[in-house]
Amino acid sequence: MSTFLISATIIFIGANLYYFFANESYKKSYFSSVLFLKLFIILLSVTFGFSIIYYILSLDGDILRVGTIDGAPADHSYFNLLYFSGVTILSVGYGDLIPVGGARFFALLEASIGILLPTAYFMKAMSSSDK
Repeated sequence: MSTFLISATIIFIGANLYYFFANESYKKSYFSSVLFLKLFIILLSVTFGFSIIYYILSLDGDILRVGTIDGAPADHSYFNLLYFSGVTILSVGYGDLIPVGGARFFALLEASIGILLPTAYFMKAMSSSDK
């Protein structure tokens, strides 16, 4: 049953995205699929890059703690670090993993990049539509 619901939800989201970009009122607005793909690839690359930085930092000691009262050290598997990197660049910050030590600086830097890159994409798209 859950597979059906997930599939139906994905189809619903896809149909809404198609409607958004195919709708006549948005055809006059500027959307560059090349620019969007470039932003996606850059965000993905930065996410993987920071996860490697976190992995290297984790070789020297704890860099992530579980966001509970006891604050136990988190598992430093690469997939856990990749998850933390993805949550950080998207500025979601669930709070389930908390950076400590040197990782705090890199988490701030990554979150800043995660906010500034889409802003730069929007500004570039707007300046391109004025031409």
